[in-house]
Amino acid sequence: MAQWQAFLATPAGRFVVKYLVALLVGFVLIALKPVNDHFVNPYTTLVAHEARVALNLFGEGATVQDQVLSSPRFSVKIFNGCNGLEAILIFACGVLAFPASWRSQVVGIVGGLVAIQLVNVVRVVSLFYVGVFKPQWFAATHIFIWQSLIIVFAVVLWLLWAQRYAGVSAPR
Repeated sequence: MAQWQAFLATPAGRFVVKYLVALLVGFVLIALKPVNDHFVNPYTTLVAHEARVALNLFGEGATVQDQVLSSPRFSVKIFNGCNGLEAILIFACGVLAFPASWRSQVVGIVGGLVAIQLVNVVRVVSLFYVGVFKPQWFAATHIFIWQSLIIVFAVVLWLLWAQRYAGVSAPR
């Protein structure tokens, strides 16, 4: 028990506690029905529209109805777990828990949100084409490859941000 108390008294221990609390609060918030209905679902629809724009740059003729992305060749429904919010939450909670200035945190969160969003649109578009050309690979590509890659991207992005701002802290 004394080892845990000693660890929690260190900067790393304080970071871990802040991160876990922020992550818990964030995941509880996005699970609440009003937040889901008024933020998560519209955000997921936005992701579908962003992917539609990207697909139409390739001449796909894609449309969106609610959270269903369709073309004459394939249709896929984008669910809440596929909207990139979990990766954004993992990244943003790490930024907020890290001892850096508020300005650095705002820059980090905004930049991270944009970067993760761009990667997530690439994810949706690539999964769409997997569905077009190799539908039997869709589930495995979605669950085992892209699910992992988007989380790894968020963690690596946070590591790069933290490395950039390590030692540039403001007292809290």
